[in-house]
Amino acid sequence: MAAVREGLPEGRYGRSADERADRKLKIIGSVLGVALLGVIGWAGVSYISGQELSGRIITWDAVSDHAVKVHLEVVKGKDDKGVCTLRSQAVDGSEVGRKDVTIDQRSGQVDTEVTLRTTKRATNAVLVGCTAASSGNG
Repeated sequence: MAAVREGLPEGRYGRSADERADRKLKIIGSVLGVALLGVIGWAGVSYISGQELSGRIITWDAVSDHAVKVHLEVVKGKDDKGVCTLRSQAVDGSEVGRKDVTIDQRSGQVDTEVTLRTTKRATNAVLVGCTAASSGNG
């Protein structure tokens, strides 16, 4: 009796078309994955290094129907100056107060208390953002 072979002898006719396509797809996928990680890393580093000031609200308290006391913490370079914008909203979501706070103390971390005047009772205090002040002479 003769033995019946199933398929071609292994290694005799080279790789099949499917194996070559799989290998190409793996290489293309790896290259695209590395490129995507590089773009994400670059965007993260440029975002972090571009922020000269970062701030946060530690506490806030509606001290009256027309004022909110805000404890603001700002981290910056020792000689950097900037402006942080605070806002406050009423129950219905409308803005009832906004204030720009100048941060010019010669310290790496600045803790300050600010009174934000409002047009009616406030339900929150929000830090809109902090930006570096332009340093121009004149």
